[in-house]
Amino acid sequence: MPEYVRNTWYVAAWEEEIEGEKWIARRLLDEPRLIFRKQDGMGYVMLSDRCPHRFAPLSLGKRQADDVVCRYHGLVFAPNGSCIRAPYGGTPPAHVNVKSIPIAARYGLLWFWPGDPALADISKIPDFAFLESQNVWKGRSLFAGNYELLSDNLMDLSHVDHLHGTTFQTEGAHARATFEVRDGDKDTIWSEWRINDARKLPVLEAMLQGVDKIDQLLQMRWSAPSCMALRILWMPQGGTPDQAVFSMINPHIVTPESTSTSHYFWTCEPNIESENLARAVFETEDRPMIEAVQGYMGDKDFWQMKPAILKQDLGAIRVRRRLIKLRHAEHPKQHESTG
Repeated sequence: MPEYVRNTWYVAAWEEEIEGEKWIARRLLDEPRLIFRKQDGMGYVMLSDRCPHRFAPLSLGKRQADDVVCRYHGLVFAPNGSCIRAPYGGTPPAHVNVKSIPIAARYGLLWFWPGDPALADISKIPDFAFLESQNVWKGRSLFAGNYELLSDNLMDLSHVDHLHGTTFQTEGAHARATFEVRDGDKDTIWSEWRINDARKLPVLEAMLQGVDKIDQLLQMRWSAPSCMALRILWMPQGGTPDQAVFSMINPHIVTPESTSTSHYFWTCEPNIESENLARAVFETEDRPMIEAVQGYMGDKDFWQMKPAILKQDLGAIRVRRRLIKLRHAEHPKQHESTG
C-alpha cells in the first residue's frame, strides 16, 4: 500500500466526542492516538497512545491536570510529550518522550497534522464553515475499507441509482445526468452531476408552486486527503445555482484508521428518521459493498489490478492521481504506477 500523505490536515473526531476531562483513544493512520481537551478549555492535546518505556497504552492511565500518568510504571508526560517525572529513575532522560501531534478545533471538528509540525498551518484546513450554522446530528462510522475506496464511491455518484436507488427513489435519474469534473480553488476537485427534469420531493412542493419542471445539481467538493462536502440544489429547469429554491450541504470526511479501515464522519437532520436513513445508506448499503471490494483487493495495489476506467470515473481517478502527486512530493524516491 502507498504511504499516507502526511503534510495535510485529517479529522480525528467531532469536538462533541470529547466529554469534559475524559479522553478518547483512537487509531489514526495506523497509529494509536490519545486525544483530550485542556483543563482550561483552551485547545486540545494529541499524543501517541504508547508509553516509550514498555509500550503500555497511556489511555489506560489517568490525568493529572493536563499531564498524563502511565498506569504501568507511573511515568508522567506533559502535553508536549516530554516525560516530566519517572518515580524510580530520577530525572528522565531527554529521549524518554511520546510524540505530540499538532491538533486544532475548527467547524466542530478536531483536525490533526501527522507530518512536519513546522508546516502545520491552520489556514490550510479545508472549509467546512457551513457546519457552524447547521443544527445537525453528527455521526461516525467505521468501514473495513481503504479510505481511497470511500473517496472513489463519493466522487462517482453514478452508483446512487443502483446501490441507493430504492432508498432514495432515484428512478434511474443519474443515468441521464450531465457530468463534469473540474479543478477548483484552494487545491480542490469538484465532481458535478446535473439531473434535468428531476423528481420533485415532497419537501419542495410548497417552494415550487407554479414551477412545472425542476433540475437538480449535485456538487461534490474534494480536498486532500479525503475531505468531501456534498451540496445539492434544486432550481427551475434550465436555471443556475443562484436561482436554487432549495439547497442542502453536508460533510463526507474520511480518515484512515489503517490501510484497510477508515473513519467516516457525516451529519444528518436532527431527528430519528433522518438518522435511520443516513445509517441505512452509509452502513447497510455503502459499507457492505466497499468492504466486499476491500476483501477482494486485499493488499493488492489499485493500479496494478488494472481497473477498467469508465467516463464516470473521472472524478475518482483525478483524486487518486492528485494523491499520488502529493505522495511523490513527500517521498520522491518512492515509485508508484499511475495505471
